[in-house]
Amino acid sequence: MNGMTSQESDHSKTRFWLVVTFVIILVQILSQYLMGRIWICECGYVKLFEAGVNTPGNSQHLFDWYTPSHIIHGFLFYGLGWLVLRNKPLTAKLALAAFIEAVWEVLENSPVIIDRYRSATIAVGYTGDSILNSGMDMVAMIAGFLFAARMPVWMTVLIAIAFEVLTTIIIRDNLTLNVLMLVWPIEAVRTWQGAL
Repeated sequence: MNGMTSQESDHSKTRFWLVVTFVIILVQILSQYLMGRIWICECGYVKLFEAGVNTPGNSQHLFDWYTPSHIIHGFLFYGLGWLVLRNKPLTAKLALAAFIEAVWEVLENSPVIIDRYRSATIAVGYTGDSILNSGMDMVAMIAGFLFAARMPVWMTVLIAIAFEVLTTIIIRDNLTLNVLMLVWPIEAVRTWQGAL
């Protein structure tokens, strides 16, 4: 033995996985910077919430109507971590969640996915996220992950459904429709979404 107690070992593992998570977030930000993404909205200011969906400010500010989708990512990634890393600390599961979210954020802001959004969904003017907005998407995912880690499953599921229903009513889009239209576009859904 190296003289480390079980509690010290647990703290050491927690610190390790928190550092890994932090590095993943830094790599996400650096990758987007190297991809030429802008730091903040081209408008030159930062808003707390962008209410417009098909506006130049969408996906550029701190929060928008897609923030609930990223919170749901956190719910789902916590569930995945619980399944595949059952005996690992919560911070290891968080690192996995951050890795998946970071990969998505970088992919989402690549020309391939931006063009796919423009051609297959109602986001015809979508230009990708600002680095600030993408970072806040990660924060929203982490908030959802930590919420799911501490709350009963039924409450997490109920809130996910409420977010999906709320955003469907307000913007005719949500995580489910976003994935559907990205993977398997349905013209009737696109027409309905575009009528807003």
